[in-house]
Amino acid sequence: MTQVTASDVKLLREKTGAGMMDCKKALTETGGDIEAGVDFLRKKGLSAAEKKAGRVAAEGLVAAAAEGDAGVLIEVNSETDFVSKNDMFQDFVARLAGLTLAKDPADVEALSALDFGDGKTVSEALNQLIASIGENMNIRRIARARAPGGVVGTYVHAGGKIATMVAVSGATGSTAQALARDFAMHVAAANPQYINREQVAGEAIEREREVLSERAKATGKPANIIDKIVDGQMNKFYAEVCLLEQDFVKDPDQTVGKVLKAAADGADVVAMQRFQLGEGIEKAASDFAAEVAAQVNG
Repeated sequence: MTQVTASDVKLLREKTGAGMMDCKKALTETGGDIEAGVDFLRKKGLSAAEKKAGRVAAEGLVAAAAEGDAGVLIEVNSETDFVSKNDMFQDFVARLAGLTLAKDPADVEALSALDFGDGKTVSEALNQLIASIGENMNIRRIARARAPGGVVGTYVHAGGKIATMVAVSGATGSTAQALARDFAMHVAAANPQYINREQVAGEAIEREREVLSERAKATGKPANIIDKIVDGQMNKFYAEVCLLEQDFVKDPDQTVGKVLKAAADGADVVAMQRFQLGEGIEKAASDFAAEVAAQVNG
């Protein structure tokens, strides 16, 4: 019979969150093979992480990290808002953002395979956290930005509900860094869809012009006047959806583009990204009592 060591049991327990005796039995049945033990527990439905995996995770945290000309955003989801206030979860997300910045993984799958320390991959560390806290969690998405010859500024709002980053090329130093952060703050508040009007999709422009034209025609004005009205309203449309044409939140008398030019002539915004926690995830209907019961009953 294969000798099952305490360290092997501990390792399997960390990987799966299953009970100690279940882990010992799994290793006994699989000849001490850790990965086979993981599969054994999953087949028996004894893996804590596996049990949680079907639950909707739409809460959690978004986070940001930046250094020099590089920045990242990351979203890690949990089932309830309680977990976002958990120190272990907050530490995990912060470390993960730093790791993403340092190692520049291509996607979530590549990030999950990275070494997280203490002999665990990111995926294994997440499974251990799931087992410890008792909720399904997942690393949903990451985004990266670079600013050639420039800086990346980040901003996190509302305790990890919104995270943004803006990459400004052609400017460096503390002034440029502060400006990029201010622009990231603006993106959190104003939620622009594009950096400039050149990025606006042709279909979006055609759709907007069609709507505006129909409204203008209803006024009964001549065609040449209608065209001028539509052109003027399209400028307002661009000012609503394009970062550089929006009124700057810290100085509404100027657009973001004018602020950028005044601060660093020749600088340009080359990337922006905004993560809002849980956007696009269909949340299950719940209430406070049910959330508390879920926490208590695990």
